Amino acid sequence: MANTKQVPIIDIQDLETLPEKMVKACEELGCFRVMNHGIPMPLMSEMKEVALSLLDLPLEVKMRNSNPEEPSKGYTPPNLASPFFDSLSLYDMASPEAVGDFCDQMNASPHQREIISKYTSALSDLVKFLGSKMMEGLGLSGGLFQEGINQLKMNKYSYGPETVGLTGAIMHSDAGFFTILQDDENVNGLEVVDNLTGQLISVDPVPGTLVINVGDAGKVWSNGRFCNVKHQVKCYKATTRITMALFVLPSKDNKVRVLPELVDSERPPLYVPFDFEHYRKLRSSTGSPTGEALEFFRSKQELVK
Repeated sequence: MANTKQVPIIDIQDLETLPEKMVKACEELGCFRVMNHGIPMPLMSEMKEVALSLLDLPLEVKMRNSNPEEPSKGYTPPNLASPFFDSLSLYDMASPEAVGDFCDQMNASPHQREIISKYTSALSDLVKFLGSKMMEGLGLSGGLFQEGINQLKMNKYSYGPETVGLTGAIMHSDAGFFTILQDDENVNGLEVVDNLTGQLISVDPVPGTLVINVGDAGKVWSNGRFCNVKHQVKCYKATTRITMALFVLPSKDNKVRVLPELVDSERPPLYVPFDFEHYRKLRSSTGSPTGEALEFFRSKQELVK
């Protein structure tokens, strides 16, 4: 059972202490909530309604949300990740063309298109803001955060009485820089691992806030300072749970690498640069859902210590 410790809640409007608080949370737990993040609560509620209506569409419609080259970038049907989980994917969320293509695939109404466009635009602004504040907290004032192609996943957990106590998503870390999660304000289920004790912390919902999880690329980017938080989803009660997870990913054209400003004679790079898509496939092929595959990219000078 998860313990009573809570993840920190950080007020984005407190600009003076924001960078320091964010970096501290990234280092200690790799997970925190943000409040006053600029996405209006009515828009968050409307986006949840849109996601639910799209996830309630017939299977043959949802299957149009596909990516032949990479299944994880399209629709995830039940029984692939979990028998009671399915998910729609909007890959390259910051691209108006990609948003339009997704809406076409789902036969989205004009109202649904408007909500999706507003929501993804607000999220894109938040990504840049959070990324820049993380860099500032690392001592890189004025640096621009360079994210790649971001992926928004709309998730539905269809729980029944027989699923209470079961796992909705296995223990894993996210592969990217960081994840922005709009969790279900009515249904908890997310649990993260306390990096110090190894105990589970239940990340209970706080309406109007968003959860930030550091991923594997974020650990590399920070030269090991950030914790790529391990987490899972459990079924706490028999109901439907809807979440929206934005995965902030590295650029396809650039290697995942340690920020050079965080390297000196006393702090050598812990990892060698690597291709992100190759890393994602390696995570899968080696059965490394919690970031163990990062060890393949440890720098030689670190290994010989």
